[in-house]
Amino acid sequence: MASFPEYEAHDATGLAALVRSGEVSPAELVEAAVERIAARNPALNAVVHPMYERARAQAVDPQLPDGPFRGVPFLLKDLKAEDAGEPSTGGSRLLRDFRATHDGALVERFKRAGLVICGRTNTPEFGIMGVTEPELYGPARNPWNPEHTPGGSSGGSGSAVAAGMVPAAHGGDGGGSIRIPASCCGLVGLKPTRGRVPLPPAYGSWNGFVVEHVLTRSVRDSAGMLDCIEGPAPGDAYTAPAPSEPFLASYARAPERLKIAVCTEALFGDDTHPDCRAAVEEAATLARELGHDVREARPSFDKAAMTRAYLCVVAAGTAAAIRVTAAQRGRRVRAREVEPKTWLMRTIGEALSAGEYVEQLDVIARDCARVASFFADYDLLLTPTLARPPLRVGALDSALAERVALQVFRAAPIKAVLFKVLDEMAREPMAPNPNTQLFNMTGQPAISLPLYWSADGLPIGTQWVGRSGEEGRLLSLARQLEDARPWAGRRPPEFRD
Repeated sequence: MASFPEYEAHDATGLAALVRSGEVSPAELVEAAVERIAARNPALNAVVHPMYERARAQAVDPQLPDGPFRGVPFLLKDLKAEDAGEPSTGGSRLLRDFRATHDGALVERFKRAGLVICGRTNTPEFGIMGVTEPELYGPARNPWNPEHTPGGSSGGSGSAVAAGMVPAAHGGDGGGSIRIPASCCGLVGLKPTRGRVPLPPAYGSWNGFVVEHVLTRSVRDSAGMLDCIEGPAPGDAYTAPAPSEPFLASYARAPERLKIAVCTEALFGDDTHPDCRAAVEEAATLARELGHDVREARPSFDKAAMTRAYLCVVAAGTAAAIRVTAAQRGRRVRAREVEPKTWLMRTIGEALSAGEYVEQLDVIARDCARVASFFADYDLLLTPTLARPPLRVGALDSALAERVALQVFRAAPIKAVLFKVLDEMAREPMAPNPNTQLFNMTGQPAISLPLYWSADGLPIGTQWVGRSGEEGRLLSLARQLEDARPWAGRRPPEFRD
C-alpha cells in the first residue's frame, strides 16, 4: 500500500498546505515520491541520479527551511544546477565524474523554499537538442506514450512530473527547453523574462538566452515557484524589472480584456502539423469566448537571418562549454569524447571569428527591436508551442549526417561550408521546434499551456508570449484558461494511481 495514496491528487501548493496543517509530514511525501520514482522510472528513464537517502534525511531534519513549499519533493535537471556534492553531468561523458563543490544561486533558492530534492533528471548532452536522448544515459520517454519523446532539453523533468513522480521539477530554457517538454508532456511550462531568475554560469548562458524555472501541472505552482526564485543573483549580467506585486497575486487576479495576436505559421520553420494548428485555433476560440480581442497577426523579422544567428550563438556557447571543461580537466577534449552533434556544434563555434559572432549579435539586436514594436500593438501572441506532435524516440537520430558534415569540414575550407551546414541544421533538427527560440533571443516571457490533446492521445501545447517583464499578465490569463478548460484530470493512464 502506498505511503500516501492521495499524493498525486495535489499539486505542489496543495501538498505544502497539507504539511503546514499537519495532515502529512515531509517524510511521508518523500516516501510517496520515492515509491513512484522507483516504480515508474524504469519505463521512462526520467531520473538519472536518485538521491533517496539524502532526501529522507532532509525530510526529517528540524532545520528543513520553512518556505512556501516546505517538504514538497522536487527534482533538478542534470544541467548546470549545482548541488553541493552531487553530480552535474550535462548528459555528457565528459562530466560523468564531476561533483559540484557548492550550491548554485538557483538551487539555494529552491532549498530555501523548503523543497526536498530527490534526484536529477535526464537531459541531452549540454542541453543542445529538443529531445532527450543522450548517449550517456539513453533516451527519456513520454508517459503519454513511451514510444514518443518527452521533448528536451528538460525532457526528464517533464516526464517525471507528467508521470506523477513529483509535482514540479526544475528546467532550463535556452531555445524552448522548458516549453518543449511542457507541450510534449501536457504540463505548464513558463520561460520567465531574461534576468528574472539567477543566471546559469556565463559559459552556459548562450549570450543570455538561457532562463531557468520549473515544469508543473498547475499554473499556481508555476507562479508560486517564481515568487520563490525571482530576482537576479549578485554579478548577473541581466536583470528584469522588479515585479509590481507577487506573481501569485497576479495569478489570482482576472485579466483585463487583452489584445491577442494569433499565428499558426512556424516562426523559424516552413510548416505546421494540422494537430498543432488545430490546438491554436481552439485556444483562439476559447480566448474570444472569454472576452479577449483575438486577431491574426505575427511579428516581422528576418527568419533566415535570425535562425542562423540563433544557431551561431548556440554553437559558440557549445565551444565555450567544451573549452571550460578542457581547462577543468587539464587537457584538451577529443571528438570521440562527445556526441557527433555536440562536436559539430563545437566545430562551428570554433570556426566563427569574433567579428562574425558580433555580426550575428547585431542581427539579433535589430530584429529584437522589430519584435518589440509588434508588442506595442498587442498584449500577447499565441502560437503553437511546437510545429509537430511529440516525435517518436530516435526520430532525430542523425548521427550519420553529423559525421558526414564533420568529414565535409575536414575536407573543405571550413568557412566555405560553415553557413551551409547551419542552414541545413535549421531545416532538419529545428523543424519540429521552430516557435520557441525567438523569445529566448528577445528575452520575453512565454508559457506553454496544455489545452489540447491529439486524437492519438498526445498532448499539444499552445504558446502564449508577453512583453518583457509581464509574467504576471501571462499567469493571470493562464489561470483563466485553466479554469475554463481544466487539464488537471487528464493524466497518462499507465502512470497514475
